[in-house]
Amino acid sequence: MNVAAVYPAVCLSAALASAASVPFWRRWCRRTGVMDDPGHRKIHTDPIPLAGGMAVMTGLLVGLLAGTVVAFAFSRFKVAGLFEYGLGARAVQVFSLVAGGLGMLWIGLRDDTSDLRPAVKFGGQLAVALLVASAGVRITLFVHSVFFSYTITVLWILTVVNAVNFMDNMNGLCAGLGVIGAGCFGLIAAGQGQYLVASMAFLAAGALLGFLPFNFPRASAFLGDAGSHLTGYLLAVLAILPHYYTARHPRRLAVLTPLLVLAVPLADMVWVVLLRWRKGQPFYVGDTNHLSHRLVRRGLSLVRAVVLIWLLAAGAGTLAIVLQ
Repeated sequence: MNVAAVYPAVCLSAALASAASVPFWRRWCRRTGVMDDPGHRKIHTDPIPLAGGMAVMTGLLVGLLAGTVVAFAFSRFKVAGLFEYGLGARAVQVFSLVAGGLGMLWIGLRDDTSDLRPAVKFGGQLAVALLVASAGVRITLFVHSVFFSYTITVLWILTVVNAVNFMDNMNGLCAGLGVIGAGCFGLIAAGQGQYLVASMAFLAAGALLGFLPFNFPRASAFLGDAGSHLTGYLLAVLAILPHYYTARHPRRLAVLTPLLVLAVPLADMVWVVLLRWRKGQPFYVGDTNHLSHRLVRRGLSLVRAVVLIWLLAAGAGTLAIVLQ
């Protein structure tokens, strides 16, 4: 029995669960006032429910449950490594990663409803990053130092979470980048036989894909900070989980693969932060100098600008896969 059959099953279950939950979460947002009202720098004219984060998390949890059942079933057919060396062996890490995702979702939801101060939001992100690192999901970069490993891991998670959050400025842009990034990490892990990592990546891709039709091209729901925080967190940890340098693939430069997969949001963040710094503006105060805004000012429609950025991200991700 081919273990690769697990990947589409997990992806599909997450997508269906995410999509099916969107109407429920939209109604919940309307009742509780978790809405994005029209205003400065916003293109919508009516309040939109910020339901995306909860829908994506629903897809993740349902997909994870389905994946666990499938893993148990496949282990009965002696599919080597799928459970014994995957979910069973790394259950503590998986639980910690889910807890971290719920933490990021909660931080973003609080920001959606209460407009958290930057220091408070950053503190929450830092706490989640430390949780992930303490669970053993850490970057080493061939440096045998626990302090270095914790530091670089925390910095990476904080950077990617905020880079992806910055990209949530047009319908479908952030969710689409999440699908592409998670899909690329899934293909990379699957190609190296890292079953659990690949399954988790396709799980994330499916959960985001199920929400995407409700967000693009016209939006009946937004990700909100809850959703963009969760998406950034997923991409950050999915970038850490694969083993890029192995005895089978002994190429040290392979550890740069995540930078290529996430090149678009990372480059956009660097550009915007430098521009704000030169203008003497706080880096966390939003503006319209992102790549998407610049493409629109050059004459592209909102939809074409988003699709072009998706294509750029897919091209960079494909290059990362080819160079593995």
